Amino acid sequence: MPRYDFRCRECGDTFELSRPMSDSDTPADCPQGHGDTVRLLSTVAVGGRAAAPAPSDGGGCCGGGCC
Repeated sequence: MPRYDFRCRECGDTFELSRPMSDSDTPADCPQGHGDTVRLLSTVAVGGRAAAPAPSDGGGCCGGGCC
């Protein structure tokens, strides 16, 4: 289940909630009982290696002699 970060506008507390993606935009109460919260944007780090693009030998309309 995904985790979402929230910040309380009243006390400034930041907290996480685990909830289904279908409830990601549902308002959340802060642990102190305040209801004025905003969901924070999270960054996700994904490991791994991306494949390098294949080298271009010309080809295509602007380098392959088809013009």
